[in-house]
Amino acid sequence: VDAALTFIDKAQKAHKPFYINVWPDDVHGPFWPPVDKWGDGSTRQKYLGVLEAMDTQFAKLFDRIRNDNKLRDNTLILICSDNGPAKGAGRAGPFKGFKTHLYEGGIRSSLIVWCPKWIPKKAQGTRNKTSVFSAIDLVPSLIDFAGAQAPKDANYDGEKLLDTLLGASTKSRRAPLFFCRPPDRKNFYGFNNLPDLAVRDGKWKLLCDYDGSRAELYDLSNDPGESTNLKSKMSTVADRLSAQVVAWYKATTRK
Repeated sequence: VDAALTFIDKAQKAHKPFYINVWPDDVHGPFWPPVDKWGDGSTRQKYLGVLEAMDTQFAKLFDRIRNDNKLRDNTLILICSDNGPAKGAGRAGPFKGFKTHLYEGGIRSSLIVWCPKWIPKKAQGTRNKTSVFSAIDLVPSLIDFAGAQAPKDANYDGEKLLDTLLGASTKSRRAPLFFCRPPDRKNFYGFNNLPDLAVRDGKWKLLCDYDGSRAELYDLSNDPGESTNLKSKMSTVADRLSAQVVAWYKATTRK
């Protein structure tokens, strides 16, 4: 954070726009907060301790931007979460699974967007529970926000969703999202024989093994906790998504 503050000062003195990407690993295990924040020493308390310490550090950066009229009105801040909580540390609310799982508790991540001048007042302080997009959509969206030009040979997997980021739309990405489980985590955090692949397409979420077997199909608009497998009832959807995710996996692993 201190390095980011120094960078901002230099950029302002040079009258140049800037982009800062800060990736703190504080809230990723193992958790080592300041000693006075260990609490009872449990994983949960140490996790909360590193989270509080991280917030304290970020406060210096956010105050710097918020208290500068030029920066406050012309800066977009995105706070992105890591994928899923470690068991015993963070919590995923109603969602199933933990970190490294392909269930929603393992892959759904929170996102906070701050940019008062550019976010409509009616959207400020609200929560978008509808849109489906991924971190891969941030790159083309941020290029769009900055009015920059992408390299001519760039071929992004992401889509431009700036209006969604700024709260002016609830539009979702058009293309499906594909996921692959870490290969060494077939059995993890008390879940045995976990699915290998997953795909999200609109309201539909399908999980299966590398060969498309043992498919699980969920309608996340009605079942965010992934409790009712609709594979038999919606076999056409299940077959289509199974074929897509298996083809994607084979294409990405082909030598």
